[in-house]
Amino acid sequence: MAKSSIKISLLVSLIVSSFIFSQDFKKTATAGFAFLEIPVTARTAALGESSIALSDMNSQGIFTNPSSIGFTELTHSFSASYSSWFADIKHYASSYSFKSDLGVFAVGVVMLDYGSMPRTVAGGGQRVYKILGSFDANSVSLGLGFSKMLTDRFSFGLVAKYVEEKIDVYNANNFLLDGGVLYYTGLGSLRIAASLQNFGTNSKFIADEFKMPIMLRLGAAAELVGQKDSDYRITIIAEALHPTDADERVNIGTEIGWNEMIILRAGYKFFYDEETFSFGVGLNPGLSLPVIADFSFADYGRLGNVLRFTLQLGLY
Repeated sequence: MAKSSIKISLLVSLIVSSFIFSQDFKKTATAGFAFLEIPVTARTAALGESSIALSDMNSQGIFTNPSSIGFTELTHSFSASYSSWFADIKHYASSYSFKSDLGVFAVGVVMLDYGSMPRTVAGGGQRVYKILGSFDANSVSLGLGFSKMLTDRFSFGLVAKYVEEKIDVYNANNFLLDGGVLYYTGLGSLRIAASLQNFGTNSKFIADEFKMPIMLRLGAAAELVGQKDSDYRITIIAEALHPTDADERVNIGTEIGWNEMIILRAGYKFFYDEETFSFGVGLNPGLSLPVIADFSFADYGRLGNVLRFTLQLGLY
Protein backbone atom coordinates (compact mmCIF):
# COMPACT_ATOMS: atom_id res chain seq x y z
CA MET A 1 0.00 0.00 0.00
CA ALA A 2 2.87 2.33 0.92
CA LYS A 3 4.65 1.56 -2.36
CA SER A 4 1.46 2.35 -4.30
CA SER A 5 1.10 5.68 -2.49
CA ILE A 6 4.71 6.57 -3.29
CA LYS A 7 4.20 5.71 -6.98
CA ILE A 8 1.02 7.78 -7.13
CA SER A 9 2.77 10.74 -5.43
CA LEU A 10 5.68 10.54 -7.86
CA LEU A 11 3.29 10.38 -10.82
CA VAL A 12 1.33 13.41 -9.60
CA SER A 13 4.56 15.33 -8.97
CA LEU A 14 5.79 14.50 -12.46
CA ILE A 15 2.55 15.65 -14.09
CA VAL A 16 2.46 18.89 -12.08
CA SER A 17 6.12 19.72 -12.73
CA SER A 18 5.71 18.97 -16.44
CA PHE A 19 2.72 21.35 -16.59
CA ILE A 20 4.63 24.10 -14.77
CA PHE A 21 7.70 23.87 -16.99
CA SER A 22 5.56 23.69 -20.12
CA GLN A 23 4.00 27.02 -19.16
CA ASP A 24 7.47 28.59 -18.85
CA PHE A 25 8.61 27.44 -22.28
CA LYS A 26 9.07 30.28 -24.72
CA LYS A 27 8.81 29.80 -28.47
CA THR A 28 10.67 33.03 -29.25
CA ALA A 29 13.57 32.61 -31.71
CA THR A 30 12.92 28.90 -32.23
CA ALA A 31 12.69 29.18 -36.04
CA GLY A 32 14.99 30.39 -38.79
CA PHE A 33 14.43 32.55 -41.90
CA ALA A 34 12.95 35.20 -39.62
CA PHE A 35 13.11 37.76 -42.44
CA LEU A 36 9.97 36.08 -43.87
CA GLU A 37 7.98 37.55 -40.96
CA ILE A 38 8.81 41.16 -41.80
CA PRO A 39 5.89 43.06 -43.41
CA VAL A 40 6.68 43.70 -47.05
CA THR A 41 4.43 46.48 -48.37
CA ALA A 42 3.61 49.91 -46.97
CA ARG A 43 -0.12 49.21 -47.00
CA THR A 44 0.23 46.05 -44.94
CA ALA A 45 2.62 47.73 -42.49
CA ALA A 46 0.31 50.74 -42.03
CA LEU A 47 -2.61 48.44 -41.18
CA GLY A 48 -0.71 46.67 -38.42
CA GLU A 49 -0.13 43.72 -40.81
CA SER A 50 -3.86 42.97 -40.90
CA SER A 51 -4.46 42.57 -44.63
CA ILE A 52 -5.21 38.95 -45.57
CA ALA A 53 -8.96 39.66 -45.89
CA LEU A 54 -8.47 42.51 -48.39
CA SER A 55 -9.42 41.56 -51.93
CA ASP A 56 -7.85 44.56 -53.70
CA MET A 57 -4.18 43.84 -52.99
CA ASN A 58 -3.49 42.95 -56.65
CA SER A 59 0.03 41.50 -57.10
CA GLN A 60 0.96 42.44 -53.50
CA GLY A 61 -1.28 39.64 -52.30
CA ILE A 62 1.52 37.18 -53.00
CA PHE A 63 3.18 38.43 -49.80
CA THR A 64 0.13 38.12 -47.52
CA ASN A 65 -2.68 35.92 -48.87
CA PRO A 66 -2.24 34.57 -52.42
CA SER A 67 -5.98 34.01 -52.80
CA SER A 68 -6.53 37.79 -52.90
CA ILE A 69 -4.69 37.94 -56.24
CA GLY A 70 -7.61 36.09 -57.82
CA PHE A 71 -9.90 39.08 -57.24
CA THR A 72 -7.71 41.52 -59.18
CA GLU A 73 -9.37 43.48 -61.97
CA LEU A 74 -6.02 44.33 -63.59
CA THR A 75 -4.55 42.30 -66.42
CA HIS A 76 -1.07 43.37 -65.35
CA SER A 77 -0.17 44.49 -61.84
CA PHE A 78 3.24 45.50 -60.50
CA SER A 79 4.55 46.75 -57.16
CA ALA A 80 7.92 47.77 -55.74
CA SER A 81 8.60 48.36 -52.03
CA TYR A 82 11.51 49.68 -50.01
CA SER A 83 12.26 50.30 -46.36
CA SER A 84 15.34 51.01 -44.30
CA TRP A 85 15.32 48.35 -41.60
CA PHE A 86 17.29 48.48 -38.37
CA ALA A 87 21.10 48.82 -38.31
CA ASP A 88 21.21 50.18 -41.87
CA ILE A 89 19.73 46.95 -43.28
CA LYS A 90 17.88 47.47 -46.58
CA HIS A 91 14.58 45.73 -47.29
CA TYR A 92 13.47 45.43 -50.93
CA ALA A 93 10.47 43.70 -52.51
CA SER A 94 8.75 43.52 -55.86
CA SER A 95 5.75 41.67 -57.27
CA TYR A 96 4.03 41.14 -60.62
CA SER A 97 0.80 39.40 -61.60
CA PHE A 98 -0.84 38.50 -64.90
CA LYS A 99 -4.54 37.73 -65.24
CA SER A 100 -5.42 35.05 -67.81
CA ASP A 101 -8.41 32.88 -68.67
CA LEU A 102 -6.91 30.11 -66.52
CA GLY A 103 -6.42 32.29 -63.46
CA VAL A 104 -3.93 34.80 -62.13
CA PHE A 105 -0.22 34.02 -62.15
CA ALA A 106 2.17 35.98 -59.94
CA VAL A 107 5.80 36.28 -58.94
CA GLY A 108 7.21 37.94 -55.84
CA VAL A 109 10.76 38.71 -54.72
CA VAL A 110 11.91 39.83 -51.27
CA MET A 111 15.50 40.71 -50.35
CA LEU A 112 17.08 41.78 -47.08
CA ASP A 113 20.53 43.26 -47.66
CA TYR A 114 22.72 43.36 -44.55
CA GLY A 115 25.53 45.14 -46.40
CA SER A 116 29.27 44.54 -46.15
CA MET A 117 31.10 43.82 -42.90
CA PRO A 118 34.85 43.69 -42.17
CA ARG A 119 36.43 40.26 -42.06
CA THR A 120 38.64 40.03 -38.96
CA VAL A 121 41.11 37.57 -37.45
CA ALA A 122 42.81 37.56 -34.08
CA GLY A 123 45.78 39.91 -34.12
CA GLY A 124 49.20 39.55 -32.56
CA GLY A 125 51.02 41.83 -30.18
CA GLN A 126 48.97 44.80 -29.04
CA ARG A 127 46.43 44.49 -31.84
CA VAL A 128 43.29 42.66 -30.78
CA TYR A 129 42.33 41.88 -34.37
CA LYS A 130 43.33 42.45 -37.97
CA ILE A 131 41.01 43.32 -40.86
CA LEU A 132 41.32 41.10 -43.92
CA GLY A 133 38.89 42.52 -46.47
CA SER A 134 35.12 42.25 -46.08
CA PHE A 135 32.17 39.88 -46.58
CA ASP A 136 28.47 40.24 -47.45
CA ALA A 137 25.26 38.82 -46.01
CA ASN A 138 21.72 38.76 -47.39
CA SER A 139 18.39 36.95 -47.33
CA VAL A 140 16.29 36.27 -50.44
CA SER A 141 12.84 34.84 -51.15
CA LEU A 142 11.54 34.09 -54.65
CA GLY A 143 7.91 33.01 -54.99
CA LEU A 144 5.76 31.79 -57.88
CA GLY A 145 2.02 31.92 -57.28
CA PHE A 146 -1.33 31.04 -58.79
CA SER A 147 -4.81 32.17 -57.75
CA LYS A 148 -8.27 31.58 -59.17
CA MET A 149 -11.83 32.63 -58.36
CA LEU A 150 -14.01 29.53 -58.19
CA THR A 151 -17.12 31.71 -57.76
CA ASP A 152 -17.68 35.46 -57.69
CA ARG A 153 -17.29 35.26 -53.89
CA PHE A 154 -14.56 32.68 -53.31
CA SER A 155 -10.92 32.48 -54.34
CA PHE A 156 -7.96 30.30 -53.45
CA GLY A 157 -4.24 30.77 -54.01
CA LEU A 158 -0.92 28.92 -53.71
CA VAL A 159 2.69 30.09 -53.73
CA ALA A 160 5.86 28.01 -54.01
CA LYS A 161 8.90 29.83 -52.60
CA TYR A 162 12.64 29.33 -52.68
CA VAL A 163 14.31 30.98 -49.69
CA GLU A 164 17.98 31.44 -48.92
CA GLU A 165 20.07 33.16 -46.29
CA LYS A 166 23.76 33.72 -46.92
CA ILE A 167 26.66 35.03 -44.88
CA ASP A 168 30.08 35.00 -46.52
CA VAL A 169 30.55 31.49 -48.03
CA TYR A 170 27.92 29.85 -45.81
CA ASN A 171 24.24 29.59 -46.65
CA ALA A 172 20.97 27.87 -45.81
CA ASN A 173 18.09 27.34 -48.23
CA ASN A 174 14.74 25.62 -48.53
CA PHE A 175 11.53 25.32 -50.56
CA LEU A 176 8.36 26.51 -48.83
CA LEU A 177 4.65 26.74 -49.58
CA ASP A 178 2.06 29.45 -48.89
CA GLY A 179 -1.68 28.94 -49.30
CA GLY A 180 -4.84 30.88 -48.65
CA VAL A 181 -8.57 31.32 -49.21
CA LEU A 182 -10.79 34.42 -49.26
CA TYR A 183 -14.59 34.35 -49.12
CA TYR A 184 -17.28 37.03 -49.30
CA THR A 185 -19.95 35.85 -46.87
CA GLY A 186 -22.88 37.80 -48.34
CA LEU A 187 -23.45 39.51 -44.99
CA GLY A 188 -22.99 43.05 -46.21
CA SER A 189 -19.39 43.46 -47.31
CA LEU A 190 -18.01 41.02 -44.73
CA ARG A 191 -15.27 38.75 -46.03
CA ILE A 192 -13.27 36.18 -44.15
CA ALA A 193 -9.88 34.75 -45.01
CA ALA A 194 -7.25 32.27 -43.90
CA SER A 195 -3.65 31.81 -44.92
CA LEU A 196 -0.78 29.48 -44.06
CA GLN A 197 2.69 30.85 -44.74
CA ASN A 198 6.19 29.37 -44.85
CA PHE A 199 5.15 25.73 -44.61
CA GLY A 200 8.07 23.39 -45.15
CA THR A 201 10.51 20.90 -43.68
CA ASN A 202 13.39 21.83 -41.39
CA SER A 203 16.51 23.33 -42.90
CA LYS A 204 20.15 23.37 -41.80
CA PHE A 205 22.84 26.02 -41.50
CA ILE A 206 26.26 24.31 -41.51
CA ALA A 207 25.51 21.58 -38.90
CA ASP A 208 22.65 23.25 -37.01
CA GLU A 209 19.08 22.27 -37.93
CA PHE A 210 16.21 24.72 -37.50
CA LYS A 211 12.49 24.80 -38.26
CA MET A 212 10.51 27.14 -40.47
CA PRO A 213 8.63 30.26 -39.27
CA ILE A 214 5.22 28.81 -40.13
CA MET A 215 2.40 31.30 -39.67
CA LEU A 216 -1.34 30.57 -39.57
CA ARG A 217 -3.51 33.67 -40.04
CA LEU A 218 -7.29 34.05 -39.71
CA GLY A 219 -8.82 37.37 -40.69
CA ALA A 220 -11.97 39.33 -41.47
CA ALA A 221 -12.75 42.69 -43.07
CA ALA A 222 -15.84 44.78 -43.75
CA GLU A 223 -16.90 48.31 -44.63
CA LEU A 224 -18.54 50.14 -41.74
CA VAL A 225 -19.40 53.08 -44.00
CA GLY A 226 -19.87 52.95 -47.77
CA GLN A 227 -18.48 50.40 -50.22
CA LYS A 228 -15.29 50.10 -52.22
CA ASP A 229 -16.66 52.33 -55.01
CA SER A 230 -18.33 54.87 -52.66
CA ASP A 231 -17.21 58.46 -52.33
CA TYR A 232 -16.37 57.76 -48.71
CA ARG A 233 -15.68 54.47 -47.00
CA ILE A 234 -14.39 53.17 -43.68
CA THR A 235 -13.00 49.65 -43.65
CA ILE A 236 -12.02 47.67 -40.56
CA ILE A 237 -9.77 44.62 -40.59
CA ALA A 238 -8.84 42.16 -37.84
CA GLU A 239 -6.51 39.16 -37.77
CA ALA A 240 -5.50 36.44 -35.33
CA LEU A 241 -2.04 34.92 -35.77
CA HIS A 242 -0.58 31.61 -34.64
CA PRO A 243 3.20 31.58 -35.30
CA THR A 244 5.48 28.64 -34.54
CA ASP A 245 8.15 30.87 -32.98
CA ALA A 246 6.05 33.18 -30.80
CA ASP A 247 2.85 33.36 -28.79
CA GLU A 248 -0.53 34.06 -30.39
CA ARG A 249 -1.06 37.62 -31.57
CA VAL A 250 -3.83 39.92 -32.78
CA ASN A 251 -3.62 42.69 -35.39
CA ILE A 252 -6.26 45.29 -36.20
CA GLY A 253 -6.38 48.01 -38.84
CA THR A 254 -8.62 50.52 -40.53
CA GLU A 255 -8.76 52.40 -43.82
CA ILE A 256 -10.62 55.66 -44.50
CA GLY A 257 -10.93 56.41 -48.21
CA TRP A 258 -12.11 59.46 -50.12
CA ASN A 259 -12.98 58.62 -53.75
CA GLU A 260 -10.15 56.06 -53.52
CA MET A 261 -7.80 58.97 -54.21
CA ILE A 262 -6.67 59.60 -50.63
CA ILE A 263 -6.67 56.66 -48.22
CA LEU A 264 -5.72 57.08 -44.55
CA ARG A 265 -4.62 53.97 -42.68
CA ALA A 266 -3.86 53.00 -39.09
CA GLY A 267 -3.21 49.79 -37.21
CA TYR A 268 -2.29 48.32 -33.86
CA LYS A 269 -0.62 45.06 -32.79
CA PHE A 270 -1.41 43.22 -29.57
CA PHE A 271 0.81 40.78 -27.61
CA TYR A 272 4.07 41.76 -29.34
CA ASP A 273 7.31 42.45 -27.49
CA GLU A 274 8.02 45.85 -29.05
CA GLU A 275 5.71 46.50 -32.02
CA THR A 276 2.64 48.63 -31.34
CA PHE A 277 0.99 51.24 -33.56
CA SER A 278 1.37 52.13 -37.22
CA PHE A 279 -0.21 54.50 -39.71
CA GLY A 280 0.12 55.55 -43.33
CA VAL A 281 -1.43 57.06 -46.41
CA GLY A 282 -2.17 55.95 -49.96
CA LEU A 283 -2.33 58.40 -52.86
CA ASN A 284 -4.09 57.59 -56.13
CA PRO A 285 -4.15 60.47 -58.66
CA GLY A 286 -6.88 58.73 -60.66
CA LEU A 287 -4.95 58.37 -63.92
CA SER A 288 -6.08 56.15 -66.79
CA LEU A 289 -3.06 54.03 -65.95
CA PRO A 290 -3.51 52.96 -62.30
CA VAL A 291 -0.70 54.41 -60.18
CA ILE A 292 -0.78 54.32 -56.37
CA ALA A 293 1.88 55.48 -53.91
CA ASP A 294 1.71 54.11 -50.36
CA PHE A 295 3.64 55.33 -47.32
CA SER A 296 3.75 53.89 -43.80
CA PHE A 297 5.22 54.55 -40.37
CA ALA A 298 5.56 51.73 -37.82
CA ASP A 299 6.63 51.99 -34.18
CA TYR A 300 8.93 49.26 -32.90
CA GLY A 301 9.35 50.54 -29.37
CA ARG A 302 12.95 50.56 -28.16
CA LEU A 303 14.16 49.44 -31.58
CA GLY A 304 12.99 52.63 -33.24
CA ASN A 305 10.69 53.45 -36.17
CA VAL A 306 10.48 52.07 -39.69
CA LEU A 307 9.31 53.96 -42.79
CA ARG A 308 8.15 52.11 -45.93
CA PHE A 309 7.31 53.16 -49.44
CA THR A 310 5.45 51.16 -52.08
CA LEU A 311 4.67 52.07 -55.68
CA GLN A 312 1.88 50.20 -57.50
CA LEU A 313 1.29 50.19 -61.25
CA GLY A 314 -1.44 48.47 -63.27
CA LEU A 315 -2.89 47.90 -66.70
CA TYR A 316 -6.45 46.82 -67.46
